[in-house]
Amino acid sequence: MKGGWLVLRSTVLWTVSILHFCVVVPLVLLLAAILGWQRVEPLLLLGCKNIVRLAGARLVAHVPEGFDPRVTGFFVSNHVNIFDPFVLYSAVPRKFRGLELESHFRIPVYGWLMKRFGNVPVPDARTPSGLKKTYRLAGEAIAAGTCLMVFPEGSRTLDGRVGEFEDGVFRMAIQLQAPITPVSIVGSFRWQNKLSRLLRPATVHVHVHETVDVTGLTRKDLDTLRERVRATVAAPVHAALDGSRQER
Repeated sequence: MKGGWLVLRSTVLWTVSILHFCVVVPLVLLLAAILGWQRVEPLLLLGCKNIVRLAGARLVAHVPEGFDPRVTGFFVSNHVNIFDPFVLYSAVPRKFRGLELESHFRIPVYGWLMKRFGNVPVPDARTPSGLKKTYRLAGEAIAAGTCLMVFPEGSRTLDGRVGEFEDGVFRMAIQLQAPITPVSIVGSFRWQNKLSRLLRPATVHVHVHETVDVTGLTRKDLDTLRERVRATVAAPVHAALDGSRQER
């Protein structure tokens, strides 16, 4: 696709998807305040799917036959671009909320939206009191039946590969004895990434893996758990990247 056409296409897609977001999200939040989240989740799901479509990507979900949508715990995914929450919400067959930096809740409009949505704040400065609060809120959410999505890399990838995972979510999972379901976003780096504002045509595959049971694990198992989950998330991502390079 030639450069000029790609720029024009990206401009149109960004405009349409942003306008859709600005209309649908406030509407969903308003209806949720009146009717409750359970009744408006289908509308939110439709809105997320439309944002992905309008931004020019085709989405394919891969879910194991034994996946149990009733299990409450953490989803752990690689972080590719700003569309990740919409992609995951559209593809994962279990509704969830997210762990998000506390500073994001102070962003005008967006922060209010995320607070109303029910995301759990994570302190930018990892103080003992702040982390204690995050653990408490995460524990309360999971106890109430809410799954939480986490991007343990901490930032978006710069080369498409899965970076090192931070310990936070794995410490919480062990302390709360909450299971972890690894999720891989594949093909999204070509669509949009942190190094470019262009929206390229792409098919995004979301792989939901088998849930990891953490029952009985302790702090001494932290490193093993973290690396096991990272390897699972990274496998299809790196396989696709290495395969596309070999075809060139």
